[in-house]
Amino acid sequence: MEPIKVQSEGGLNVTLTIRLLMHGKEVGSIIGKKGETVKKMREESGARINISEGNCPERIVTITGPTDAIFKAFAMIAYKFEEDIINSMSNSPATSKPPVTLRLVVPASQCGSLIGKGGSKIKEMRESTGAQVQVAGDMLPNSTERAVTISGAPEAIIQCVKQICVVMLEAYTIQGQYAIPHPDLSKLHQLAMQQTPFTPLGQTTPAFPAGLDASNQTSSHELSIPNDLIGCIIGRQGTKINEIRQMSGAQIKIANAMEGSSERQITITGTPANISLAQYLINARFRDVAAMWNDPSSMTTS
Repeated sequence: MEPIKVQSEGGLNVTLTIRLLMHGKEVGSIIGKKGETVKKMREESGARINISEGNCPERIVTITGPTDAIFKAFAMIAYKFEEDIINSMSNSPATSKPPVTLRLVVPASQCGSLIGKGGSKIKEMRESTGAQVQVAGDMLPNSTERAVTISGAPEAIIQCVKQICVVMLEAYTIQGQYAIPHPDLSKLHQLAMQQTPFTPLGQTTPAFPAGLDASNQTSSHELSIPNDLIGCIIGRQGTKINEIRQMSGAQIKIANAMEGSSERQITITGTPANISLAQYLINARFRDVAAMWNDPSSMTTS
């Protein structure tokens, strides 16, 4: 039972599964009358939201989907919990509003990446988002997972979840769980291999993610893409390149075509994590196109 998994489905559609631990009262709030609240969350976020059965005091809520769908679902849950807090305060003399709290279930093997060397990563998350983040010292009962508690305003929680997702993506790539580019198309394969988008980050930027300063530093990386392949990166009316920008958080500039040159320069700017994620997404797009070339029946789905 792996609570957080990352896989590439159809190129850019990076899918995550994240699980939350909730008390019965919280679950009731998410489900709503006749299941209307959870139905609305599913429809508006585009994420799959499943709630474990049973009457035990604590239940597991599983959220699966592309990263942007997960962020929307988390936002809706955080704002719903804030609404519940405000409603409960209207009947109490308390004046200060308590924070919203969510508990993620994370494999113990991933917790080191979240904490960082000497606690640097978790400190950076707290400082940059304003949320409180605590990783439980003990594993959950009968499990190899730990609870990661996030508290704060809904906006802070959403930013914190985004950062946790990036750390999870990095941890998975370092473990080598992404497939290599399609081997049958030499041009795409060579291009993808020469870029090696997600080599373990420690090899390309030794100070990241251990050093707090290194993880925040902005740098640029340049790629050369053959003219006849640039279109598959840009996508129809720029949809693909915008998707890559949004998902990676990096700035991506494509130089104009130079007369006499068969290639276009792409400049990626951002933190090491942003750049690595953008490179992975670009290469995933090449793999997607390579697969379509080998299976022309799927061409219409791009």
